Amino acid sequence: MSQGRNYIWQYPSWPEFKWDSTVLLKSLGNCRFQQGALLTQMRDLGFEVQQQARAEVLIAEALKTSEIEGVHLDARAVRSSVARRLGLPAAGLQEVNDPLADGVVEILLDATQNHKHKLTAERLFGWHAALFPTGYSGIHKIQVAAWRDDRKGAMQVVSGPIGREKVHYQAPPVERLNDEMKRFFTWWDKSCDEMDGILRAGVAHLWFVAIHPFDDGNGRIARTITDMALAQDENLETRCYSLSSRIMAERDAYYQVLEHTNKSDGEITQWLKWFLGCMSRAILSSNRLLSNVMQKVRFWRRYAQTDLNHRQRKALNRLLDLGRGGFKGGLTNRKYAGMTHVSRATAQRELADLVKKGILLPNPERGRSASYDLNWKE
Repeated sequence: MSQGRNYIWQYPSWPEFKWDSTVLLKSLGNCRFQQGALLTQMRDLGFEVQQQARAEVLIAEALKTSEIEGVHLDARAVRSSVARRLGLPAAGLQEVNDPLADGVVEILLDATQNHKHKLTAERLFGWHAALFPTGYSGIHKIQVAAWRDDRKGAMQVVSGPIGREKVHYQAPPVERLNDEMKRFFTWWDKSCDEMDGILRAGVAHLWFVAIHPFDDGNGRIARTITDMALAQDENLETRCYSLSSRIMAERDAYYQVLEHTNKSDGEITQWLKWFLGCMSRAILSSNRLLSNVMQKVRFWRRYAQTDLNHRQRKALNRLLDLGRGGFKGGLTNRKYAGMTHVSRATAQRELADLVKKGILLPNPERGRSASYDLNWKE
């Protein structure tokens, strides 16, 4: 890399970010309006629906913040971890223990439930250790619960095959990390009462990613810090929308705007405008999640006294999670047997029992085998 000013931290103004408030005014206003409407809607829901909705948001956040970085967690393990930590009913859930899933859920809960606690290096080290319980990222051993040491060379964000890599970003050298993070923590404490909370979340996200203080996991921790900033802004211990789910849906744009901004002189209007738009879209997407949660709660209230075994409950929860029309091809004998690990004969008996009780309806399309869907009209 040349000695020129290729990256944001190389400019004399770093980290004095600047942005055009007039450009952001409409986006911030829209975001605040949608945020307020969603919080009002949540307050109007019953406690049971609120708890289920917040659990679903936490599950989505854990899965998607990992998936953005190419890490695919076991959805069953994440759901099981959330149910244990929030004390939710586990009916129909398969108990799955996975340290990776537990770690992501743990740091997200710590960031939001304990959003009033001080953000320190020690706290971030704890989050990092939770993300990498084995000390490895994939097959590579990494520095865990400590700032990176750059023994393998400068910290770079690269893509492409070996020998033809493209360098998207190079982080500040290791000898600057302590001072960089001290400055970040000072700003974090001071800015809480001095700037708009949503803009603060966007600035914190960008700033942490620019410093890139860890060997791995910087994106996941940046998004966790963002969740913490939003929890402070709303003064709520739980989230009711998943920002990471929206970022995952717009991952290419996310990386493009980050790369562009991290090669700028600290003018971050474009990043903040994208961030506000992404957050607005995340809030709007939560309406579908809330609708599914309310449908699920109503469903289990209706069949609370119905005699069902744990396999039937598991299959029904799967259909409910996917929503109307979400289970492609319908629930067949083969799919039920595979999902619940029973024989075809047992699957047929249990499906017939659900049809008899009016919970499942045969699909009108008859192919090589019968398929079923929930009685959504009930």
